Amino acid sequence: MKFGIVETLTLLGSLGIFLFGMKLMSESLQKAAGEKLRNILAAMTSNRVKGIFTGVLITAIIQSSSATTVMVVSFVNAGLISLTESIGVIMGANIGTTITAWLISILGFKVSMAKIAIPIIGVGFPLLFSKRTKRKNIGELIIGFALLFIGLGFLKENVPDISVESLGFLGSGAGLGFISLLFFLLIGTLLTVVIQSSSATMALTLVLAANGTITFEMAAAMVLGENIGTTITANMAAIVANTSAKRAARAHLIFNSFGVIWILIVFYPFIKFIDLFMVFDGAGSPLAEKASIPIALSIFHTVFNILNVLIMVWFIPLIVKLVTKMVKDKEDDEEFRLKHINTGMLATPELSILQAREEIFVYAERVTKMFGYVKELFSTVKEKKFEKLYAKILKYEEISDRMEVEIAEYLAKVSESELSVSGSRRIKAMFEVIDDIESVGDSCYNLAKAIRRKKDGKIVFPDDITENINKMFDLVDSAYYEMNNTLNSEFSNTNIDKAKEIENLINKYRNRLREEHILNVKSKKYKYKAGVIYNELFSTSEKLGDYIINISESVKNVRIHKDL
Repeated sequence: MKFGIVETLTLLGSLGIFLFGMKLMSESLQKAAGEKLRNILAAMTSNRVKGIFTGVLITAIIQSSSATTVMVVSFVNAGLISLTESIGVIMGANIGTTITAWLISILGFKVSMAKIAIPIIGVGFPLLFSKRTKRKNIGELIIGFALLFIGLGFLKENVPDISVESLGFLGSGAGLGFISLLFFLLIGTLLTVVIQSSSATMALTLVLAANGTITFEMAAAMVLGENIGTTITANMAAIVANTSAKRAARAHLIFNSFGVIWILIVFYPFIKFIDLFMVFDGAGSPLAEKASIPIALSIFHTVFNILNVLIMVWFIPLIVKLVTKMVKDKEDDEEFRLKHINTGMLATPELSILQAREEIFVYAERVTKMFGYVKELFSTVKEKKFEKLYAKILKYEEISDRMEVEIAEYLAKVSESELSVSGSRRIKAMFEVIDDIESVGDSCYNLAKAIRRKKDGKIVFPDDITENINKMFDLVDSAYYEMNNTLNSEFSNTNIDKAKEIENLINKYRNRLREEHILNVKSKKYKYKAGVIYNELFSTSEKLGDYIINISESVKNVRIHKDL
């Protein structure tokens, strides 16, 4: 049969329906239970075994190992889980993704799901019009499930018609022994990279094998290629992430690649084992009967991934060392990870307070560094450097928000214990301090956004205006210095007079700039839009100074220095 444009589009359309169904089903599941899944992922990774089971569970639910690994990479990027913990989840995701093959093998080939798919859509369609988001997500899930099998049904109908002429080259590569395995492994890898879904490639492999286009051995080799191809998604997601996230993505690639290497060494005995198991079970030999191939391929996929996890789980520390060497640390790479506060409290509330105090020092250092990036952003002209600095400030803003929540939750636990009067005062002061530090971080981000608008609007300040802002930034820097002196001296050296003196200088300078700004607007020294941004920069800087002085006052007013 001639394979022309119409046939090509029909095949692509069939694959497109399958992919869209898979995507819709996965995304709707994540919307319906996304927060719960994220909480599970963040909480159930304290050791490698829990991490593996978490990866299996989430991937089995959302039917996408790529979604799980991308989620893991983003969590590592945010510092919510460590690199070691992430590797366990990724290993589990490889097992969880085998569920897709079983669904397709059992339902797609044993049951004519395409025939009942339309009634299934009829069940889900009314839910799309529900005002409740959860019901709407369930409706999308049901429709996605139906579309997945409609797409699979179309694939089954169209692949046989084109197999001889358009896919005949696959058969030509099947008689070259071990080279054939590498050839089909490469095809599986490339298809997965192009389609960006190992599940879709798996479905296509099952259809080709079930229709006799390729043999069981070649289909198994394609499955191995899919295991390598699926790592590309996580590595792409990690391109713009931090060092730890890049390492997590590389660990995924190493884990899957090593698994493929060892299974290739024992490939033929392993295939023979699957064949004997199928014959013993009365299901028929996949080497002789193409009808037995879908189930045999699912068994191959599952057993291989389970064995690979059982082998590689013992080498997680080695993988961590390897990816650490592959992806070097960057001096300016920051992540959200509490350094001093652990998940549990220390033996006594007083020791826990000391631990929290150490963490507050780190918190203050991070918002200080954030302001340094803001100053650098203001004077940066080069596009690439500007974007890098702005992204870094945004990252620090997210870190600041999460640190406040984590420290506050820890202090809340400590406050539930029996505390002395001085201990209660310290806890109260620390709550006030972290609230003000978070506000300092917000102000820095607001400054960065104003600078961004200045750049996007192609606004150029006159030299004296630029000098005024730099002078204001220097005054704020002095306020930061006093704040860090207060905190880094264990709350005991609160030079409130010096801090207030700097705060007064900031206020007076802000007032002066405001008066000059009004005159400049009237005399049309600069355009109105430039004036708005200029006013926002010096006004926000003054607010930043207010939050900084509040930190010293919180420490002083509660008299923490007398209790430590």
